[in-house]
Formats: sequence, C-alpha cells, structure tokens
Amino acid sequence: MAGAAGLRHGSKKNKDESIATIRRAHELGIDFFDTAELYGSGTGSNEILLGKAVEDFRDEVVLATKFGFDMTAQPLGSGFDSRPENIRKVPENSLRHLESDHIDLFYQHISDPSVPVEEVAGVVGELIAEGKVKYFGLSNVGPQYIRRAHAVTPVSVLQYEYSLFEREVEEKILPVLRELGIGLVPYSPLGRGFLAGQIRPASEYAADDMRSWDERWQGENYTYNVRAIEQLKSLADTKGITTAQLALAWLLAQGEDVAPIPGTRSAKRLEENAGALDVQLSAADLARVTEILPHGSAGSRYPAAALHSLTTD
Repeated sequence: MAGAAGLRHGSKKNKDESIATIRRAHELGIDFFDTAELYGSGTGSNEILLGKAVEDFRDEVVLATKFGFDMTAQPLGSGFDSRPENIRKVPENSLRHLESDHIDLFYQHISDPSVPVEEVAGVVGELIAEGKVKYFGLSNVGPQYIRRAHAVTPVSVLQYEYSLFEREVEEKILPVLRELGIGLVPYSPLGRGFLAGQIRPASEYAADDMRSWDERWQGENYTYNVRAIEQLKSLADTKGITTAQLALAWLLAQGEDVAPIPGTRSAKRLEENAGALDVQLSAADLARVTEILPHGSAGSRYPAAALHSLTTD
C-alpha cells in the first residue's frame, strides 16, 4: 500500500518521476494507492497523476480517494463539506481525474459537524448501489462515530495515524474495528519521517512544515524520541534492515487487518519501504520494540484543539 499525497505535480520532470515511482511500486507488488480530492492543492492534480500512472494496470490495483473538505474554503483544508450534494459531486470529479469507471474505496476524509454521520453513510451506500463506489471508509473518527456509520452502510476500513510513535488507536478504536470486521489503514506509519531517520529539531523546519510545531520535535520530547530511534536503529542493525523497515514490519505484525500507507517521492525510499514486506520479527524483537517505546513517542501528534476536531466521536 502506498500514499500518494506527497507526489510532485509541478514540472514535467516532477510528474514523470512521480509516475515512475507509482509504476515501480506496482512492479514491487504494491497494489493499493491512496489519494484525495484535497491533495495537490485541491486541483485534482494528485488524482490525475495517479490515474495516469496506473492506466496500464488499473484492474490490478485498488484506488482510494476521499471527500469531506470544503474545497472553496481558505486556507484550503480549513472547512468541511459532507453535505449529500457534495458527496455526490466528488466522485464525478474523481472518476474523471482517475480515468476510471469506479472508485474502489471512498473515504470520508474528515467529519462534518453539521451533517449526521448516518446521512453521510446513507449517501455513500447509494453510490455503492449505483456502482460508482465499491467500499466505504472513514478517517480520524472515534468508536461511536464508526458504529453509527457502520449501522447504515458497512464500513470497510478506518484510516488513522498509527505507528511506533503514535499508539492512541490501540486502546479504544482498534478493539471496535476488530469487533465489526473493519480494517485499519495507518497513515504516517513512519512518524512523519522520524522513524525513517529524518531527524532534525523543530527549529530547522520551515514554518509551513507541521514538524516546526509538532510537540514530538520539541525540547525534551525531541531528546527522548531521538534516543528511542537510536535504540531502534541498534535493533534494526542486528537484523540487517533499516529503522524504517523495522517500523513498517512492526505495524504489519500487528495483524492482517493492518495495512500501512507510507508515502514517498523517492524511488529509493520506495524500494526500502517495500523491503519491509519480507521482514519477519520474532517475539523477542517485538518485545524489545515495546521495551524501547512502551507507549509511543513523547509529545502529542496535534495540539489538543486540533486533535479533538480530528477525532470526532
């Protein structure tokens, strides 16, 4: 599985590199690609790029896209729109962008406090009945929200941040998913790059990079997290793998219902990530990982107010 959010769209060179990366992913056996109407500055360029990349093997892959943001709000991503008329409009655009006659997985990207989830699920259920969409997914919502949606239209997967660094989903959400037979698609499975060795303090990131204000890159949290990465690297070294491969293999070891979507623009990083599929972690390896990071990283993934809005229940 691969996330397409970070693919470059600007110059012809960037587009060609992004298309080549997606096609190489397919060659490596990756058959699930994740995008959204929001990605690519809300222009549809990310979906268009993905559609172009998979045109020769569309029937061999699963394409996921998302609705739920108000694409007219400024700044982009600051408003919600899960009104029925918008839910119906999004797949028309996405199908055109992806050059496909159906969307395999259609997520509500973020909840809309003005629209009951039962209404959202009902409209997606109609799209499924019409053949435009195959499966319904949710993102960044809590257990009760999931139950309410699932009671109207079966939810196939939940997308939620989950990694060695971010373990919040384990306590209350994962048990509900397993009770209902819903899969988990972890985004940011490499801790926004931290688990891939991209380690710099917050002050060294641009102001528009969320790592510049993310608590995990700040002060004592940063120091704790760097020490944890050093210990994980030592474990990875004993197995002849990278820290990123260890982190992805750990997620894959959490169950067959857990399928992470690491995103990358780099063919080299793609090859590294795909290598995690061949990594087998022993019980001793898993125990050592838990010893190093028993509860995840130090520091929250979002400020409290933002986290509340992202995890509606």
